[in-house]
Amino acid sequence: MNILQTRTFKNSVKRLHNNQKKVLDNAIKEIINNPLIGEQKKGDLANLRVYKFHMVGQLTLLAYSFNDNTVTLTLISFGSHENFYRDLKH
Repeated sequence: MNILQTRTFKNSVKRLHNNQKKVLDNAIKEIINNPLIGEQKKGDLANLRVYKFHMVGQLTLLAYSFNDNTVTLTLISFGSHENFYRDLKH
């Protein structure tokens, strides 16, 4: 499986502490094991899936897309629910 990261995702990961990176890595491993685990979005974000998990006691959303034909997982963004979907549309 090919795993790609957007620039936004990479920059956000750089700002995390080590314990937060471990939690994020575990969430990514769960997505790799079952790419359809995230909730399929509708409307403008129909090509995305969002996986929800807890990072240091706070609900965190991880947006990704999965292309079954090329077996490619693209990690797009993650963050708290506040303004998450608004920022994804930009």
